[in-house]
Order: sequence, then C-alpha cells, then structure tokens
Amino acid sequence: MTSSSSAQPRERRVSERIGAIAESATLKVDAKAKALKAEGRPVIGFGAGEPDFPTPDYIVEAAVDAARDPKNHRYTPAGGLPELKKAIAEKTLRDSGLAVEPSQVLVTNGGKQAIYSAFAAMLDPGDEVIVPAPFWTTYPESIRLAGGVPVEVLADETQHYKVTVEQLEAARTERTKVLLFVSPSNPTGAVYTTDEIKAIGQWVEDSGLWVLTDEIYEHLVYDGIETGSMPVLCPFLQDNCVVVNGVAKTYAMTGWRVGWMIGPTDLVKAATNLQSHATSNVSNVAQRAALAAVSGDLSAVDEMKAAFDRRRKTIVSMLNEIDGVVCPMPGGAFYAYPSVKGLLGKPIGGADGTVANDTTELAELILERAEVAVVPGEAFGSPGYLRLSYALGDDDIVEGITRLQKLFG
Repeated sequence: MTSSSSAQPRERRVSERIGAIAESATLKVDAKAKALKAEGRPVIGFGAGEPDFPTPDYIVEAAVDAARDPKNHRYTPAGGLPELKKAIAEKTLRDSGLAVEPSQVLVTNGGKQAIYSAFAAMLDPGDEVIVPAPFWTTYPESIRLAGGVPVEVLADETQHYKVTVEQLEAARTERTKVLLFVSPSNPTGAVYTTDEIKAIGQWVEDSGLWVLTDEIYEHLVYDGIETGSMPVLCPFLQDNCVVVNGVAKTYAMTGWRVGWMIGPTDLVKAATNLQSHATSNVSNVAQRAALAAVSGDLSAVDEMKAAFDRRRKTIVSMLNEIDGVVCPMPGGAFYAYPSVKGLLGKPIGGADGTVANDTTELAELILERAEVAVVPGEAFGSPGYLRLSYALGDDDIVEGITRLQKLFG
C-alpha cells in the first residue's frame, strides 16, 4: 500500500488535513430533512439551530438601502466597516458590560469564521484546547484546522451538562493553551451561573491559560438565571480572552453571515491579517444590515425570546412523557438535549423488532419511521443523546414530538 508521502501527486487528491474534516452533522441533518420535504414528505426538522422568524423589517430595509448605494459595491477594510466595529463595541458595553475599543473587533463571515480565526491566531501545532462536551460540532474541527488538539471533558445530565473546575484541572497538561467556554450552550442549553463562571475564570487565571468564550446566545437566558460574560465577571482575564458573537441567533439573521471576535489588539490584528488573505471584507450589504441590528433596540429579540421560552417548556414536557427519555430543562439558547439511553437496544415502532444500538442509528430510524429529523449525540461528543432545536413553530413542535411519542409508545 502506498503511503501518502510517497504517492504520486494525482493519487493524493485531497489533502490529509482537509480530508480529515467531518461534515457538519447539524447541516447534514437539516439538508436531508429539506430534501425529503422537497419530495413531498411531511418531515419536521429539529436539526438546525435556526430561528423560524424572519429578520426584522428595519434590518432588511437597511440592507435594501445599502444595496442601492454604490459605496457598498466596493472593497472596504478587511476587518470590518469602521462604523460597524464602533457599534459592536457600543453594543458589547450595553449588553454585557464589557468595554472595548473598535480596534479590538474583527467582523467575520459569521460566528464560525470568528471561531476559526481566533483559534488560528492563538494556536501553534500541538497546542491543546480544553473543550467541554457536549460541544457544538464546529469547535473541534476549527481547533484541528488551526493545528491544535481538542481535549474533551464530558459533563452529563447529572451535572446539568456543566463541567467543574476539578474536571478542567484533570484535563490540563503542559500543552494546554486555551479553554473553550460556552454559555448558554449549544447543544445542551446549559447556562453557567455567575458563581460558576467566576470559579472557572479564576482557574483559567491560576493556570495561566487563554479562554475563548462564545456568547452567540447571550440574550436567550430563561428563568431569571444570574449569569454574565466571563471577561466582565473576571476582568483580570481581559488581556487573555477572546469573545465570539454575531447577529445570527439574536436577530434571526443566520443567512446574513455576520459575526465578530473581540480580543486583545495584537491578536485581533493577527486574525485580521489572516482574513485579509482568506476572504477580504464581509459583504458590505450584510454589514450594513448588522449595523442596523446591533444599533437598534431589543424589542424584536424580546418577542422571539418569549416564543422560545414557551416552546422550551412544551418540548421538554412532551419529551419527558416518553418512557426511556430524560430531558433536563435547558436554561438558555433554543435546544433540548434529552438522554435517550433508555431507548437503545429495544424494539422500535413496528412489528419487525428493529432496534437501535446507538443514537446515530436511532436518529436514522426516527427520520425513516416518524419523519422527524433530529441530530444524534455522537455529533456533539456524547453518544446516548439527541439534540432537538425548538426554534420552529409551536404546532410543528407538538406534531413532531407527538410522532415520537407514538413511535416509542
């Protein structure tokens, strides 16, 4: 067998680095659900984390106006429109209490690019990043692409999906450089309290590490949970902390592709240099829409949050009615993350005695027999669970979970 190093150029068709990347499991499930819908099948998709609301009108109008203005038809600074960077800095102070300068902001093509750019700027080959699991599928892939090594630390439902300082310390090695911290969490909806964040932040400081905190779901916290932004609660971390955020979830703008990273000026400058070669500036029209979003009030956000809160209670209640399912109440975001270990190895819907041995097989059977699309826990580093987004209509949620109740009844 020919090794990759000795194979001829045309035999090495895809680089090992890119060939090792796994497809986004959430987007794969969403694409399959949409394809089945296009065939006329009544599939209900709980796969993608995408609000079912339209982008607010005032944001759309800002984009329409921007599209007509010739100045937006040209290149602009690679790091983002100066007025948008300023508005992001003002929004960050308003919403989380973190004071930053526009020079500490890089506008990116969505939160995903912000995450990759941050890791690319921080990591050297072999540097380790502690990744609490369950984790969003993109995190470990971004770390690997940047030459880093993701080190998973699992917290299950008995811990409300939140890691402890003791677990983090057990995972730390001499190669550890960064802690990835996410609250509210995708995929679990877990929200760390103020005290928990302070304890973890102090551990980061004592360990001499960096932290990347993803705050994309900052406005979707329920039940009055007292929480906050790590660099605000732990100001001693600000020179070694990167904050990732964006407009996608808060303003129902997933398709507009505008995110940002905030960090120390030298790190942001390095990431901006990378972006100048990778993509140049983010679409000016989308940036103008984002400017309207972050400069406006949060009334549209509050309306969406009220709907998500209602749907959260509905889906959790209905899931827990299924024998073999244990679903904690999520404190934030718009995901339910039930343990379905009690469904594995048991006959599923129908007289043929079919069983699922893992949650990947279970998700496939659910799509096939109930026409409901869910994402298996294997995609998030925790087999035995399913992720269901409740960012879809109330009627679809009830119908979809009713189908699951019938399938496993």
